[in-house]
Amino acid sequence: MPRPSASLPPQAGAGSEPGRPALDPGAAPTARQDLVWAGGLALAGLVLMYGPLFWQLAGGLWRSDEQGHGPIILVLVGWLFYRRRELLAAAFAPDAGRYVGWLLLGLGCLLYVAGRSQSITIFAVGSLMPVLAALLLLLTGRAGLKACWFPILFVFFLVPLPGAVVDALTQPMKMAVSAVVEALLHALGYPIARVGVILHVGRYQLLVADACAGLHTLFTVEALGLLYLNVMGHTERLRNALMALLIVPISFLSNVVRVVILVLVTYHLGDAAGQGFVHDFAGLVLFMVALALTILVDGLLGRTLFRRRGAEAGA
Repeated sequence: MPRPSASLPPQAGAGSEPGRPALDPGAAPTARQDLVWAGGLALAGLVLMYGPLFWQLAGGLWRSDEQGHGPIILVLVGWLFYRRRELLAAAFAPDAGRYVGWLLLGLGCLLYVAGRSQSITIFAVGSLMPVLAALLLLLTGRAGLKACWFPILFVFFLVPLPGAVVDALTQPMKMAVSAVVEALLHALGYPIARVGVILHVGRYQLLVADACAGLHTLFTVEALGLLYLNVMGHTERLRNALMALLIVPISFLSNVVRVVILVLVTYHLGDAAGQGFVHDFAGLVLFMVALALTILVDGLLGRTLFRRRGAEAGA
């Protein structure tokens, strides 16, 4: 007859010590829940810290033609972080890189305090870069910082440049744009002449302003081009580097197109038309032309240089 089996004592949970009850795995919050709470607190702190600053910029500096791209850049930064939310959740590791994170957070807070107390906007806005990097290190470790390096870099286009730097670099650009527009329209038979950055066409005089062909426009188009490259996600570093460099002449050509449109509208329809709705519409045309040229040049690079390299590698 088979012997009755002795009842075995209940097994302890995996990893538990003898004599202690097994821990309930649902009692501890998950890493995703930790990240949601910590991320929510960090976001609330950022809003409290930078909300008044951006509100002040929205009522002042961002109303100018030179810095009008500020709100767009800010929204794009938020969108870029939102696109990486799954990567951040997977990289949750608050113990990795905490010492560097606290150091960066202290540096960012010092820059912010100095900028706000001394009305140095470049410090106040620029402090957002080390603060964001610090929060990522403290919340998600090095993996999270690696996943979000581009949104942090993109904040750079939000920082207003010093006036001395802008003036030094803008004047040569305006001179070059004015010279190209004069040569192009003169070749087309228009009665145009140039004195510095002032274009004389017919009985009208047009000043090529900073907003039409300045450094801020170049920065805005550069930001648009880098955003395009990031969204496309090309893996060839050489291709990305070439596109980043080619965005500079693309910006120049786009500025030429904008000034040509304004000159032709003013010549044919009068000064009121050139300085009214068409003037603002020409700014939209600039970015449309810049985006079209960026897509065209990127496509040409992909179809010629890099397709040829791929064919040679596969041969």
